[in-house]
Amino acid sequence: MQIAADPPPRLDKALARDVPADANLSRSRLARLLAEGAVLRDGVAATDAKARVAEGDIFEIHVPVAAESHMLAEQIALDVVFEDSDLIVINKPAGMVVHPAPGSPSGTLVNALLAHCGDDLSGVGGEKRPGIVHRIDKDTSGLLVVAKSDRAHHGLAAQFEAHSVERVYSAVVYGAPDAADPRLRGIRGASFEDGNILRLTTQLARHKTDRQKQAVLFQGGRHAVTRARVVERFGTPAAAALMDCWLETGRTHQIRVHLAHAGHGLIGDPTYGGRRKLPVKSVGEAAALAATNFPRQALHAAKLGFEHPVSKEFLRFSAQIPPDMADLIAALRGLQTDTSA
Repeated sequence: MQIAADPPPRLDKALARDVPADANLSRSRLARLLAEGAVLRDGVAATDAKARVAEGDIFEIHVPVAAESHMLAEQIALDVVFEDSDLIVINKPAGMVVHPAPGSPSGTLVNALLAHCGDDLSGVGGEKRPGIVHRIDKDTSGLLVVAKSDRAHHGLAAQFEAHSVERVYSAVVYGAPDAADPRLRGIRGASFEDGNILRLTTQLARHKTDRQKQAVLFQGGRHAVTRARVVERFGTPAAAALMDCWLETGRTHQIRVHLAHAGHGLIGDPTYGGRRKLPVKSVGEAAALAATNFPRQALHAAKLGFEHPVSKEFLRFSAQIPPDMADLIAALRGLQTDTSA
């Protein structure tokens, strides 16, 4: 490759700007190739990322064949919403972990994708593996996008970093947030926007004593913004609600911990939901029992929108609320559900 006119002052930035698009090399991948001595100038390895370059300089980039992943490919059924040569959108079921970890070495979405995609994985970071750019919790269902190539991984990651990805979640919560509620007006970080939209703005960080939890902070941690709007109220007076929640940022457990901070934790959430029960007088015995027995946080990633990192077309996807949450909502509405299936 040849350095074009008016190059950036550093080699790594010049390479990132001028490397051919069809090389499918992200900035992070180029940085690793530099460090590994795979970038040559006049036959000599150029390893100094800060080295100066000039217009017309010629570099050779030797990209090794993508190595096979060390992770196990497993034949696990997937609900594929969209797929092309660069990315795949999955409707993940509740109960599936996204990425292998010490406690979950197999049975994950990544294991399933390794088998499903096979040789279609062109390599992410030099390894034939799916590129995970965002995650949803094990017991949260719904949509997520995964990169199949380095160029897609880089382009999607940039959008998540810029908070330009559209993500809307469906949640069933205790109570029904309302701008007229004086209690909510007294909660730090909570405010309301036009349309009775609850906005929660805090910092989030790992809990000091329980490392499996996140905690709300107002100094330190990472900036987090959640917006939520009531879609349907259940009970008289309202004891629960179906809400749309959308993320300006995407932190670990963000919706779960933010709504719990506001006093409207998710039904079924074993970490942040507390031991609350719905009042029988408000919703009826069947609905109260359905909420008590709901086995996971009632949260579903329902909508996902992003710019395709290669075609630049803006894509939007939706996934219906899964049967377990649909049954919970039906019970809260006082409807009969068929549990024989």
